[in-house]
Amino acid sequence: MQQGQPMIVMSEDSQRVKDEDAQNYNISAAQGVAEAVRSTLGPKGMDKMLVSSMGDVTVTNDGVTILQEMDIDNPTAEMIVEVAETQEDEAGDGTTTAVAIAGELLQSAEDLLEQDIHPTAIIKGFHLASEQAREEIDDVAQEVDPDDEDLLRKVAETSMTGKGAELNKEHLADLIVRAVQAVTIEADDGENVVDLEFLKTETQTGAAANESALLEGAIVDKDPVHDNMPTAAEDADVLLLDSALEVEETDVDTSVNVSDPDKLQQFLDREEEQLKEMVDQIADTGADVLLCQKGIDDLAQHYLAKQGILAVRRVKKSDMEFLREVLGASIVSDLDDATADSLGHGDVVRDEQDEAFHVTGSGDSHGVTLLLRGSTDHVVDELERGVSDALEVVAQTVSDGRVLAGGGATEVEVARRLRDYADSVSGREQLAVEAFADSLELVPRVLAENSGLDPIDTLVDLRAAHDDGDVRAGLNVFSGDVVDTFDAGVAEPAHAKQQAVSAATESANLVLKIDDIISAGDLSTEGEEEEGGPGGMGGMGGMGGMGGAM
Repeated sequence: MQQGQPMIVMSEDSQRVKDEDAQNYNISAAQGVAEAVRSTLGPKGMDKMLVSSMGDVTVTNDGVTILQEMDIDNPTAEMIVEVAETQEDEAGDGTTTAVAIAGELLQSAEDLLEQDIHPTAIIKGFHLASEQAREEIDDVAQEVDPDDEDLLRKVAETSMTGKGAELNKEHLADLIVRAVQAVTIEADDGENVVDLEFLKTETQTGAAANESALLEGAIVDKDPVHDNMPTAAEDADVLLLDSALEVEETDVDTSVNVSDPDKLQQFLDREEEQLKEMVDQIADTGADVLLCQKGIDDLAQHYLAKQGILAVRRVKKSDMEFLREVLGASIVSDLDDATADSLGHGDVVRDEQDEAFHVTGSGDSHGVTLLLRGSTDHVVDELERGVSDALEVVAQTVSDGRVLAGGGATEVEVARRLRDYADSVSGREQLAVEAFADSLELVPRVLAENSGLDPIDTLVDLRAAHDDGDVRAGLNVFSGDVVDTFDAGVAEPAHAKQQAVSAATESANLVLKIDDIISAGDLSTEGEEEEGGPGGMGGMGGMGGMGGAM
């Protein structure tokens, strides 16, 4: 106040939400995101159809895909989406679990806030519970032998269950385990290291998923640039070129006036000579095959065919990098630098059924391709998402060496132990630890709901089994019985579960710590007419696009 007048420090266009209203606003937004994906959890989870503004349709139950495709216009909701993205990057699977737990933690926090428990106490309690939960997960985890193919297949099948890949999960799980083992090496310290950079996934429509295959080497889905070229080269020397095999254009637009027709012919002859010199350079290296990332001039194609060199153009950059590993070659940017040492070695054979080249290396080079087949684009896209998650979790299992019983068994056991741990926590933080335990039990409750079972009866039965010492008691969603889910073949990687708990807790605590939301208002400068300007919060609107998409 100055001389009885209020001090104005914010634009009239700005918006502000404070204290309890801000907390309720944030919690509601986070719960909205969690609710959007909860129904996809588990073997009987449902799919979402996401329709973009361009009319593109995505049908999936993959949590991170759903959240990334949704048009979310809310800053808090976007923070929860980051939980799914982090979980996907770090663990490869468990995105829906992480987001659902984050939403449930905030629901529990809202109940505590209504009891006048300060957010700081809740945050501290959640942090203590998260640390203890990670230790308990470590304790209940079972060591796995990286050579135990049966157990690794169970991990892969569990990851694919409920997704588009489920109908053929036995066949695909076998391919996934073999693929991961093919790119696993033993480090100097004896640890197993899985390098998925040596594993390429390709898709193909028009066939059944059970026709998917694991191929040694790489697939190049291209045709020879000239009809007179060979379609196969065994024990070949291969040149990888990432520059165009064309006459170099000038950097600036130029025009040349030619009065003598002979002069014009000299220009054309010189261009032809340049192209022939390029092809001769390639031939001089001893290359039998040319794989080019850029274009190849028509005349150069003719000369390559005369030399008996198989050439392919417009190869994707990602394929070129993978081919470098498969063939043990160097990617050449300038033909003047190309030598025999730049070449890779292997077989390049045309598969007429797939209408693609199958490239296999020789010597110490390695790399495998997982070829996924499906009837339509939508089917093969969802198949690829499911297989991608399964590849990540199997790779994590081989590297980490720990697995857990699925079907909600781990969550119920950890929740039981957290309640015992809460007795040792003093102050109001004890209530937050107990609330954290209750939140973890969301997973078996949602599994039951999505399976048409009674969540309360299911949770009571699970708690009773764990109180009797059955650490691996989980829900069989098909029969509704409480069984030893690990023996039933439902296995999950411990790393993914620990990461989900950590990510959910940290995001929930981040949201709880906010007590004031200030929209920047209209910060647009001259020439910028976007409402809210840079850094604006879109009026702190809801999650646009969610309703129409689902």
